[in-house]
Amino acid sequence: MKRVDIDRYGAPEEVARCVDVADVGAPGAGEVVFDVLAFSINPADVSFCRGTYRLRPVLPATPGAECVGRIAAVGGGVTTVKPGDLVVNLQRENWAQRRRVKADDVIPVPPGMNLRQAAMLRINPPTALLLLSDFVELKPGDWIIQNVANSAVGRLVIRLARARGVKTVNVVRRAALFGELKTLGADVCLVDGPDLADAVKTQTAGARIRLGLDAVSGRATARLSAGVGDGGVIVNYGSMSGEDPVMARAGLIGGGQTLAGFILGRGLASRSLAEVRAMYADLARQVEDGFLSAPVEKIYPIEEIKTALAHAQRGERSGKILVAPNGAV
Repeated sequence: MKRVDIDRYGAPEEVARCVDVADVGAPGAGEVVFDVLAFSINPADVSFCRGTYRLRPVLPATPGAECVGRIAAVGGGVTTVKPGDLVVNLQRENWAQRRRVKADDVIPVPPGMNLRQAAMLRINPPTALLLLSDFVELKPGDWIIQNVANSAVGRLVIRLARARGVKTVNVVRRAALFGELKTLGADVCLVDGPDLADAVKTQTAGARIRLGLDAVSGRATARLSAGVGDGGVIVNYGSMSGEDPVMARAGLIGGGQTLAGFILGRGLASRSLAEVRAMYADLARQVEDGFLSAPVEKIYPIEEIKTALAHAQRGERSGKILVAPNGAV
């Protein structure tokens, strides 16, 4: 079978390679084997290849934080899934044609779910959900602000917030994105810059913003903080700038703001397996209903992983880059 490996850290399109390896074999007791139908390329995967991610396993290693697969076989004692079921995998190393994992690590999704959307279910939808629920108790009419609002997470935040009656200020790098974000339900759209706080105050009529979601870091964190009200929380969940988040003392000390960090694994670890399964079931239903979705720009075969990785790192993409290891989806 084919699998993607890296044997050194560096530019992803240089260090990743598609290799032929032995099949994963039959599932043991409590295990399942599934064929990987599609996987996405996320910023965390790019960081993993570069060696800048929090996890640095012994090399060679296989990247891949999420995928959708179809169960091929189940081992003894497995009752939660059966051959033919569609599943997402909670474990990593998914850039391969086939995986063998513990049955508790896979979560079934609706059989008719769009495979492209299912390939992006594992990371971004729960991230958006937990960003809105785990830090501030938001009520209808409350305001939040986020940067990189055109990202997959940002778009999902807009939709989920709108459904709760929460209003969003959406910060992006170019005004050309305003129209599509407004269509999703964005209340206010602004271009990032040194005057961001003044623009936020004007566009929200001075409303108190209780939560800021930061995926850029660096000085962008401070600009976001300047638009958040006293006692607000700024949650950093990414670093598109490659820098550490910067906060002004005026916000931290004078404004009593809190800077918190978020990774999905910690959010899931605080919940029982039953709660995690219920959360994914609800998110999958919303995706299947068409309420939640993320755009896809292109799908590559696994043999073209280098080209796919180069494409995934381009600026101003219109959607995610996916890879279909076992044929078109």
